[in-house]
Amino acid sequence: MKYCYKCGTQLERRYLKNEGMIPYCTSCHEYVFPIFSTACSMIVLNASQDKILLIKQYQRDAYVLVAGYINKGESAEQCAIREIKEEVGLNVTQLRFNKTEYFSKSNTLMINFICIVDDENFTLNEEVDEAKWFNIEEAYKNITPCSLAKKFLRNYFEHL
Repeated sequence: MKYCYKCGTQLERRYLKNEGMIPYCTSCHEYVFPIFSTACSMIVLNASQDKILLIKQYQRDAYVLVAGYINKGESAEQCAIREIKEEVGLNVTQLRFNKTEYFSKSNTLMINFICIVDDENFTLNEEVDEAKWFNIEEAYKNITPCSLAKKFLRNYFEHL
């Protein structure tokens, strides 16, 4: 962050006890901590936990995890449940944290959950072009290479 988001003044780095070097606005007389978006992505498992649902979106030919931004006032867990219901029409029966990663391209902290759903019969909304259930090995092979989704799946597999 180079400029104050309130007044536009160029920030300088100043030492703040217990925090280190932090951007500081000399006009507002305030330290300016980083601002970033927060989103959830979900490894969606069927009830028997032997299949993973992957989706394609925005006319891209790449399988990804169901994901979405957290709304103001919403918890990460609420977001995960809501996004799965909105995008693929499935109900989450169990949810547990998997891993977080910062995604610099969109300045977003991604929070990944493992979600078990009650049914395999999905219904797609307008945001999703295609969805498909894969067995666990196939999901790992078909997920977009070198993506956060692949990192999240790898972490999940390592802790099975």
